[in-house]
Amino acid sequence: MAPMYGVILAVVWHFWLAVALAFPAVLLIVATIVGYVTQVTRTRYPKQ
Repeated sequence: MAPMYGVILAVVWHFWLAVALAFPAVLLIVATIVGYVTQVTRTRYPKQ
């Protein structure tokens, strides 16, 4: 039973590692899109 515990632990570790990497990646993509849209609309509609 000992080797099976290591396999389960590895699967759980990789799952949480994926969650920890996916959240910042999604946040980076959203921040890039928001930054792009704000820069484009700032040049298209300047303050008066």
